[in-house]
Amino acid sequence: MQFLKTDFSVQAVNGASLWLRLGLGLSMIPHGYEKLIHFSEQKAGFLNLFGLGTTVSLALAIGAEFFCSILLMLGLLTRVVLIPLLCTALVIVFIAHEGDLLGDGSAGTLFLIGYITSLLLGPGKYSLDALLH
Repeated sequence: MQFLKTDFSVQAVNGASLWLRLGLGLSMIPHGYEKLIHFSEQKAGFLNLFGLGTTVSLALAIGAEFFCSILLMLGLLTRVVLIPLLCTALVIVFIAHEGDLLGDGSAGTLFLIGYITSLLLGPGKYSLDALLH
């Protein structure tokens, strides 16, 4: 019957926050890593976001997908690094996949939901942010 209870503990919320951060980070890092190691091949054909140029757009995507995901997993500057990750998810869903939330953009939609949830939850006790404060 414990499984059906609707109350929660602070420890459970902190654990859930950790698992969410780890899951989101581990899921996004391969996308950024692939772009990082194939930067020169991908920059010419990459999305030119807001006229910034393909090179800058690709570098921003790598910064969010790879480096911000690492910081998210560590729980370091959690809410700050979620901003570029949220922007990346928005670009994935609404620009790259033209708002196709449930079709080709469904992975981006899941990232968007996860990032918003993580932003609302915060880093939790099991994070470097908690150690620094």
